[in-house]
Amino acid sequence: MVKSYMGSIPQSREARVVPDHRPQTQPLFASSGNPALDRRLDWARADLEAGDAAAAAELLTDTVGEAPGFVAAWFLLGEARQAAGDTAGAADAFRQARDRDPADALGAGLRLAQLGATAAEDAMSPDYVRTLFDQYAPRFDTALRDKLAYRGPEVLAAAVDAVCAARGRPARFARALDLGCGTGLAAPLFADKVEVLDGVDLSPAMVERAEALGLYARLEVGEMGAALEAVTPGSLDLVLAADALCYVGDLGPIFRAAQIAMASQALFAFTVETHAGEGLLLRETLRYAHAEALVRSEASAAGLAVLTLEPRSTRTEKGAPVPGLVAVLARSVDL
Repeated sequence: MVKSYMGSIPQSREARVVPDHRPQTQPLFASSGNPALDRRLDWARADLEAGDAAAAAELLTDTVGEAPGFVAAWFLLGEARQAAGDTAGAADAFRQARDRDPADALGAGLRLAQLGATAAEDAMSPDYVRTLFDQYAPRFDTALRDKLAYRGPEVLAAAVDAVCAARGRPARFARALDLGCGTGLAAPLFADKVEVLDGVDLSPAMVERAEALGLYARLEVGEMGAALEAVTPGSLDLVLAADALCYVGDLGPIFRAAQIAMASQALFAFTVETHAGEGLLLRETLRYAHAEALVRSEASAAGLAVLTLEPRSTRTEKGAPVPGLVAVLARSVDL
């Protein structure tokens, strides 16, 4: 359960970490329970990487026949069938994987959305995001900065500074919440602007690294929408989301929760990936891209006004900038 942000404001930067109290279960996909069948998964993966999708699919079909609860084998079977051009068979395999692991830690729902077999906006499960970033945490900062030229926090800080300058106010805030804080890459840029900086992230491994910075007053392992809803209404002066909303399909609930949590004259600053079309797009990278018009309409519906919404790329992929937007919103009632 997500705990409330009510209480006395801490007077130091030593983070208080609120753990994830949900029961931890052994992942269903970790093993078939049979070492011989587990080895087949490695052989099938090698076949797939070598370009022999048909051989991989045949081996995996036999494997799930013997171990129908082997989630990882169903998932890899979906990948093999998709590589072999069997879209219907791939969708069936991914559906079997998702049904056997309702938490969907492997992201079968996303693969189904890519195949057009399910709605994109509801396809990304919290357990998938948690699993992804728990595995990614040890190399996260290096991979983003060195390989992807990531600069989301810098883009966000510049946008906040520009909006504050245009409105004739200092870029100083009493209390802020960093949504999807990850390892805390945004903290060094905002810690001096904020008296009390809190953070929330789904991944315990990422939160552990953010804690080591000593820049957050409070860190929480949890879902960012739930964390916003747990905040005392009207208590946040700044809400941040540096490249976190690309893991959220429907922005409406986050925007509405932010509007309620924001104090008078507060700002909500975030980055998203975008695309030239309309609505929501699930990219090949399994991240969401939100069209500019969609961001504007969701903000307006939530009672938020756009102060800044400009094209800004925060990373490169395959040597090319990924299209993105940087936004700074305020409560409509404050304008």
